[in-house]
Amino acid sequence: MKIDILTLFPEMFEGFVNTSIIKRAIDKKLIEINVHNIRDYSPFKNKRVDDYPYGGGEGMVLMCEPVVSAIEDVKTEDSLVILMTPQGEKFNQQKAYELKEKKHIILVCGHYEGFDERIRNYVDLELSIGDYILTGGELPSMIITDSITRLIDGVILHESSLNESFNDNLLDYPVYTKPSDFRGDKVPEVLLSGHHENINKWRKEESIKRTRIRRPDLLKDDD
Repeated sequence: MKIDILTLFPEMFEGFVNTSIIKRAIDKKLIEINVHNIRDYSPFKNKRVDDYPYGGGEGMVLMCEPVVSAIEDVKTEDSLVILMTPQGEKFNQQKAYELKEKKHIILVCGHYEGFDERIRNYVDLELSIGDYILTGGELPSMIITDSITRLIDGVILHESSLNESFNDNLLDYPVYTKPSDFRGDKVPEVLLSGHHENINKWRKEESIKRTRIRRPDLLKDDD
């Protein structure tokens, strides 16, 4: 899988692509991540990419030409172009599973007060990571890239991804490690029993219980 990220601040991604699971996935050639500076596509000598909005108003607006030129430069027939915007569809685990099946994703990071509306004519999908405003689309693009990457075969253990929160619309069950008794707070006996059927039953019950308390909106009617 290939992910191209279009941004005004490529330096923000240096640690992201060189750390932990992302770096290992890149080294193993399970994913290719390229970061492109939108300023490189500016038609101006000073690399300007923004201007004042027509009709007046606060802030600066990202111009069409550099963004569209960047998209067209990296786009192929297999590309899905995604714009990071708080007005987009809410990103979730199901969407991560859908996107990890794509061959090529282009993530466009907005910035400043907004972007020229005509840029929307060159994207296939708009995504948001939540109902709040950030200074740009860089952090959302990292979140989406991380979420997709860890689902790719070979990046992490398949069993690990199956047991995570939001699979089957349930939050993950509680987990424990040594010591079995920490200041009087003990690990549930069932987890120490070695009885895998009972352990699996306990984990399922705890997942439902935790979801009902913390995220009842995720539960289906029959849960």
